[in-house]
Amino acid sequence: MNGTADWPAYAAAHPGARPTEWLRATAEPDWSAAVGHRFAEACKRGAVPAEVMRHYLVQDYQFIGSFVALLGRAIHTAPDLPSRLPLGRFMGLLCSEENTYFQRAFDALDVPEALRRDPPLSTAARDFRALMRQTAESPHHADQLAVLCVAEWVYLSWALPARDTRPAEPFWCAEWVDLHASPYFECFVEEGLRAALDRAVPALDAAGRARVRSLFCQAARLERGFFDSAYEMAA
Repeated sequence: MNGTADWPAYAAAHPGARPTEWLRATAEPDWSAAVGHRFAEACKRGAVPAEVMRHYLVQDYQFIGSFVALLGRAIHTAPDLPSRLPLGRFMGLLCSEENTYFQRAFDALDVPEALRRDPPLSTAARDFRALMRQTAESPHHADQLAVLCVAEWVYLSWALPARDTRPAEPFWCAEWVDLHASPYFECFVEEGLRAALDRAVPALDAAGRARVRSLFCQAARLERGFFDSAYEMAA
């Protein structure tokens, strides 16, 4: 974590700031490095080398089980039904449209069945999956929101500017942008995750804010490292 002040001091110094803006600031420089990563920039141009995309998607697919468990736990710890509904709807999308995309991309990129099921993982992928599992065991809803928010808000942040400009081919880049730049996904991130975390943070005590901040920063660092690993494994 960087030296950004705790939320009460940050809020006093930045009138009108949202708690998620504070968390994003605490996660620098990893946040900006992830959002502006060469993988993200290349994906928006349809220019990710096939071998890099292959390693990236094979690794990313291994998160789904842990991510669904984390999402399920967040549904369980959410304070009320209105808070649970956006998370539940997103789980349905993850297990349908996104999973179908992975299978089509694997076929197009000639990924063998063994690598789809149990590939060797980069250090960043192993650590990110471990963070998801650890957070899924927490009784605190804000903890799950912190990791989920990073995992999805980073993608919205880099993909949204290419919503109307990304090339149609190759489809594994174009549709990856589409999944993370759609109006539905934007609404889910902004209202289902960020707004929920904005509500949760001010209700936490200092220890709770420190815990959420730590999780948010860990997730941002691992997201950056995960993007790096796709190129390292393809080298």
